[in-house]
Amino acid sequence: MQSHRKIIHVDMDAFYASVEQHDNPELRGKPVCVGGGQYGVVAAASYEARKYGVRSAMPGRMALEKCPHLIVVKPRFQRYKEISMQIREIFHQYTDLVEPLSLDEAYLDVTENKKGISSANDIAREIRKKIYEKTGLTASAGISVNKFLAKVASDYHKPNGQKTIHPTQILEFMEDLPIEKFYGIGKVTSNKMHELHIFKGSDLKKKSLEELIRLFGKSGNYYYNVVRGIHHGEVKPHRIQKSVAVEETFWDNLLDEDAVFAQLKTISQELENRLSKKEIKGKTLTLKIKYKDFTQYTRSKTKETYFLNYFEFYETAKKLWELRPFDKPVRLLGLSLSNLNTLEKKQVSVQLKIPFTEYE
Repeated sequence: MQSHRKIIHVDMDAFYASVEQHDNPELRGKPVCVGGGQYGVVAAASYEARKYGVRSAMPGRMALEKCPHLIVVKPRFQRYKEISMQIREIFHQYTDLVEPLSLDEAYLDVTENKKGISSANDIAREIRKKIYEKTGLTASAGISVNKFLAKVASDYHKPNGQKTIHPTQILEFMEDLPIEKFYGIGKVTSNKMHELHIFKGSDLKKKSLEELIRLFGKSGNYYYNVVRGIHHGEVKPHRIQKSVAVEETFWDNLLDEDAVFAQLKTISQELENRLSKKEIKGKTLTLKIKYKDFTQYTRSKTKETYFLNYFEFYETAKKLWELRPFDKPVRLLGLSLSNLNTLEKKQVSVQLKIPFTEYE
């Protein structure tokens, strides 16, 4: 019997915006964006706002032009993280093979699962139901034999839906899939493919491996495989953490140095808090500054010994700040610690190859 894994990709629906609408009933049914405004960037848009063309990563000014009655809400990342942790607890009721991609999405390998449920489709349905009961928020899910297919499938019946791509359906599904729906193919690449008369999977499949590598470099190998449903990436719950970062985007730009130092102190304390919970230390501190005009500046300091506490973060951050003249308003400050001791305690996750017995 051919071995197949059972992979679920769970993706929360308009997560940040949905949290705001859940916590504030007055926002429900209205076009809402988290972040943005005249000088910011949209972090998330509700489905009501998306109808007007508002999207995440869009400049706030453009979003307001598209939807003049758009309600702009200040981000509350601590709240989003709190709910994300509740959702991950639900995932771990079924499997320890959970690979978070961000606060609002994750891969789960449920080939073997703690509840002994044979149908991955049933597991996804249960998880989505529990998420709604626990948080009041909806999630969508994709189910298939690998991460690529599960990711593509989760976007198919959004919001609040799920789709399974059964092993017997993979080739037909991929041939009919529009090229811009392929995970990993962005706007620039999809435009280039359109110029080459590649509009869906069946067109891509006609290209040889050599031709795809000539046209797209190393990515050509990836495109050649995924259109055939081949993707060997495993769900990795124990990624080695290479850095820990704290960033703060300001609703009102910082206009003086005292305000900058006050924020750096707060960020330094939060960084120490995150590190102490995980028993992580690092030797390289990086200061990140983003200005009102969206230009960005980073500067780092590496020590021979590990940074010890927030006071060292703060004092080093101030010195890094002083290396650059304060000549324009600041909209974001961040501190990250890298060169961590996590490399000394590397964890290895071993996944067994288990026969695929039932999907639906």
